[in-house]
Amino acid sequence: MPLINLKEFQEKISTQFRPLQRSFRFWARAADIYTGYKVFQFRVSFEKDMEKAEAMWERQHEHAADKIYSMCYDMGGFFLKVAQVIGKPDLAPAAWVRRLVTLCDQAPGTPSNVVRLILENELGKTVEDIFERFDWDPIGSASIAQVHRARLKGDNKDVVVKVQHPGVQDLMMTDLTNLQTFALCVQKTDIKFDLFSVCKEMEKQIVYEFDFAREADAMDRIRSFLSANNKKTIVKVPRVIKDMVTSRRVLTMEYIDGIPILNLKDEIIKRGINPDSKLAAAAKRTILKSLTLAYGQMILKSGFFHADPHPGNILICKHSEVALLDYGQVKELPNPLRLGYANLVLAIADNDHIRASEGLRELGIDTLSLCEDERTELFKLAQVMFDTKLPPGVKILQPFAEDSSIKKIAVQAFPEELFSVLRTVHLLRGLSVGLGVNYSCAEEWRPLAEEALYFSGRLKDEDLKSRNHHRRRFSRRSSGWSK
Repeated sequence: MPLINLKEFQEKISTQFRPLQRSFRFWARAADIYTGYKVFQFRVSFEKDMEKAEAMWERQHEHAADKIYSMCYDMGGFFLKVAQVIGKPDLAPAAWVRRLVTLCDQAPGTPSNVVRLILENELGKTVEDIFERFDWDPIGSASIAQVHRARLKGDNKDVVVKVQHPGVQDLMMTDLTNLQTFALCVQKTDIKFDLFSVCKEMEKQIVYEFDFAREADAMDRIRSFLSANNKKTIVKVPRVIKDMVTSRRVLTMEYIDGIPILNLKDEIIKRGINPDSKLAAAAKRTILKSLTLAYGQMILKSGFFHADPHPGNILICKHSEVALLDYGQVKELPNPLRLGYANLVLAIADNDHIRASEGLRELGIDTLSLCEDERTELFKLAQVMFDTKLPPGVKILQPFAEDSSIKKIAVQAFPEELFSVLRTVHLLRGLSVGLGVNYSCAEEWRPLAEEALYFSGRLKDEDLKSRNHHRRRFSRRSSGWSK
């Protein structure tokens, strides 16, 4: 009778039960946070003094922020992505943002001995044979991979080596299943929005992020597109080192020197500049203008775009130039969806309520009115979902507050493929709030939306409007337009 290897048996049992254990940990923590808020809502309803009630809410948010941070950090995997999505200054309470923003590039890292093993298995040579220098302390570590600064032998320029964390894909799939179930529960009780479809699209995008060869191709494609459509570089995209990419685990690209956008205020102060001065404000506007133009071109002109502009993926270089990193999440919109979105952008920019209602329907966003003034609330909903501008005097959007449009207009169906656009606009809004610049991406994108519809035949010469309301004519020889 063969002897049983006890250690192997224990590991096999542990592996089989890991998803169940992880699911239990999620539901225990999620239930604790959710019920904590529900109990607090009941308790605070008895407080008539508004200042005291606000102070109570702040303490509750701080208490919940610690729990959310601990859950996301301890569990890692997909919950680091969740932290990036909800930890935005225009969407989440300030206490959440303060805690969750630090998870952008400070996720638990893979030990150096494991990194060495991955590199040598994937590249077929020892680290010493390939690199002149390799910094084992990662520059940053995120949910799927971590990045190291290095220098290849025979080269005088530094590179960045992205190495995938081992064993995280299965954990992420478990996390997504749990989150989809949680989304179904919440959208039936508290939030009248099709969160389940959003989670399904996230599932697709997460699977793509594990394919580094696909990411390298996306990086090259976007770099070429932006270069071909702009005389001057508006956003830097890293150049891929072709013979240093493997299909799954390793991606090597040029090193771009810059500071994380989260550290911009500290860098301004370090240079002796008042962060509230006109000079600092001009630099912030330049940064947002570059990002907004790049995203407008990618979404409306090409339809193929970088879909993950959270602060951890943005560097600020010399002369306020912007570098956009991490192309694991990219999206290619089908042509009807790209043109439908261009139509909605024009409606928002022109404050056209009728066209906005029609635009939402064209995009396949199925709504149910829960109020009397449906058209006005539909337009507000379109602004909340697809524009960066905040209403006058509003510092935080609070889309799920009792008086918000999402409470008055139930979103029963939301196209999965449109989620990446929604998320991109919300991340741009979060950046604008963080930089203290309130602007409308719809107004900035109006010329690009007009051009997209013009080249498709949906707008005629007489329909075109530029920002100064003069007629524009466009050359059909312009490069990069999707047909």
